Amino acid sequence: MTDRSSLVGKARRIVVKIGSRTLASDPAVYERMARAIAAHRAARHQIVIVSSGAIALGLRALGWKTRPKEMAKLQAAAAAGQSTLMRRYEEAFEKVDTRVAQVLLTHADLADRARANNARAALDALLEADAVPIINENDTVAVDEIRFGDNDQLAALVASLVSAELLVLLSDVEGLLDRAGARVPVVHDVEREALPLVGAAPLVAGREAVGTGGMGSKLEAARRGTMAGAAVIIADARADTTLERVFAGDDVGTLFVPATEALAARKHWIVFTLRPRGAILVDAGAANALEARGGSLLAVGVLGVRGGFGAGDAVQIVDPTGREIGRGLAAIAAIDVARVAGKRAQEVESVLGRAIDAVVHRDDLVVHRRPER
Repeated sequence: MTDRSSLVGKARRIVVKIGSRTLASDPAVYERMARAIAAHRAARHQIVIVSSGAIALGLRALGWKTRPKEMAKLQAAAAAGQSTLMRRYEEAFEKVDTRVAQVLLTHADLADRARANNARAALDALLEADAVPIINENDTVAVDEIRFGDNDQLAALVASLVSAELLVLLSDVEGLLDRAGARVPVVHDVEREALPLVGAAPLVAGREAVGTGGMGSKLEAARRGTMAGAAVIIADARADTTLERVFAGDDVGTLFVPATEALAARKHWIVFTLRPRGAILVDAGAANALEARGGSLLAVGVLGVRGGFGAGDAVQIVDPTGREIGRGLAAIAAIDVARVAGKRAQEVESVLGRAIDAVVHRDDLVVHRRPER
């Protein structure tokens, strides 16, 4: 039996994400969050907020009745709403004598290792200064984030970035529901236990966000969070005492138990943050060996390539059936992978004029869990 109270109680660093629908429709939610977070921080917990809401608030500020489809107008709404959003947080947290700090991120910030490390250092400094960072995607300049971005996924990436032990996804749902409409209290395996309840397709590690805030998106965020070693809770932001109950370890929302074998931060970054620039096709023998034993991907097991990736770019590893079996960082460019495909070490050195350890080294490779037969 999962000890929810123990899992939550030992979480010293927590990420709380709240959705735009709640923020735009319930002005009192800011003060509820501020009170709950201030009380929990008093017990020496550090908390980061990932907030939606800028575009929704900006639509009102600009007098637009419906959400526009044009990218420029979405960006304008984000710009107009961001100041309103932060003002509401500042006013709410001032009442509980707590400082907040705005942090705007784009996918590019987290995809670049040096910039991600800088973001981590800045967030660590804010937390050590006893401030509450409030993170949002920089929708005004990040076109892809408005079109494809999802703050559920951002929250999961932030949880990994700051090494959080708990990720709380607050929305307008009480948690994951079973087929009878009853709340599911605990999930140990997202793909096997949760996905069938929402009729979603099997998840692929590193897939782009599914939608912008639905339950499928939250399940993907839960999987990413648990793979980073964090417990994840999906709960209802509309109830007055939800956060207090979550922090107390009460049976509220749906708890997703951390993975038994969590990914190291760098491998989590490779799988879930980087966007593949191409694919390396491997033969059945190489696929079976990687799934069964791990190790590096050698040229001898390569059939071919797709895309124009360079050395150091993220790539998919694909078996002869077209199934993605893993992701990693290519040690050499696509043109060179194609030249050495199927060749043994001595031949590789002859072709390239230098020796290489692997096409994708095991330290830069994450192999997905083998699917059940």
